[in-house]
Amino acid sequence: MSAQRVEDEWQLRAACRGPHSAVFYPPSSFERRDEKAAREVRAKEICRTCPVKAPCLEYALQIRENHGIWGGLSEAERRNLVASRA
Repeated sequence: MSAQRVEDEWQLRAACRGPHSAVFYPPSSFERRDEKAAREVRAKEICRTCPVKAPCLEYALQIRENHGIWGGLSEAERRNLVASRA
């Protein structure tokens, strides 16, 4: 087993860890628009209380994560944030 990198230790404290983590990513099967919206709301509610929301978002932006809810933002919201920073 390798040692956890210091810059990734925030992941150990993330509120999204555990059995409900699937809510942060789209399912492998078809997802209707209303189902996606409801899933994202649930994920963002978890993010709202997360003690590592800021480093999570910065990590997703740094690696240009294209899927899921990271740091309380969806894929489209992260793309808009990157564009507004440019």
